[in-house]
Order: sequence, then structure tokens, then C-alpha cells
Amino acid sequence: MDDILLIYDSTHTHIQTLLHDFNTIHPKLKFTVETESNNMINYLDITIYRTSTHWKTSVYRKPTFTDTIIPHTSNHPTQHKYAAVKFLYNRLNTYDLQGDEYRQENIIHYIMHNNSFPIHPPTKETPAEHTSNSMQMGHIHIRGERRQPSSPIRSEEPT
Repeated sequence: MDDILLIYDSTHTHIQTLLHDFNTIHPKLKFTVETESNNMINYLDITIYRTSTHWKTSVYRKPTFTDTIIPHTSNHPTQHKYAAVKFLYNRLNTYDLQGDEYRQENIIHYIMHNNSFPIHPPTKETPAEHTSNSMQMGHIHIRGERRQPSSPIRSEEPT
């Protein structure tokens, strides 16, 4: 099941009620809640920071991240070798990264060098700081976990 990111106003939405409603959709789906901590939450490959006036994003990497991609010298098809490089440039140029986050993420040439790719220096200028008049809201991460079809469905008693 995919991850779902909800941005909600905690004065109008009770997350435990919403979680209960999600968990009654289908007996084979189980949803869990992960709420923000210190005004931030990791969602897929981004970290979302909530300030009093706007949202900021940065790239999130799991602690097991390495800079290893299919090496340029491998016998893989060219489109496979360049898929990771294209993804990294796409993420750099489409995510709303500001200032230090943009400069920190702009490590693609190091990853390419470490994997024997020809290196061309990045040319995009650092984008200006993004601001908005976003309402201050809480956000939540709900992950649905699909049970295996062959496993029995157990009814769990509330404790």
C-alpha cells in the first residue's frame, strides 16, 4: 500500500477518529499513524518542515544511503545506467529546495564521479527562498499495510 500524507487543521480534525475510519474501510488493510515531531516529518524521500508562515522541504535519506548507482563502466544498457542520474537531477530541479538545502543536495557530480560517469558541472542557479501564507496546520503520515491474502484475518481486541 502506498503512503498517504495528510495535512490537516488539528482544531477541526481528530486524527484518531480519522484513523479509525480508515481502518474500517477493508478488513485486510491496516493503517498506522506517524505524526510530525519538532515541526517536521519525513515522507518518502523528503523532509517537510512547518514554520509559522510557510513549509520548507529538504531531501530525506535513510541512514543506509550510499552513493552507489550502476557504474558507467558496467555492461548494463545505457538507459539503465543513466536512470539514477536523471532521477537525481529531476529531484534537484523540481523539489522546492532553498539555499543550503539546494547546495547540499547538489552532490550529483560526486555520485557520478564515484561511479565512473563523465562529469559536467551543474548550471542551475540556487532558487530564491520560497514563502507563502500557508495556514499553520499539523500534518500526518498514514501508512497502509497490506496483509498477505493467504494469512488469516485476526480481529484484534482493543486494550
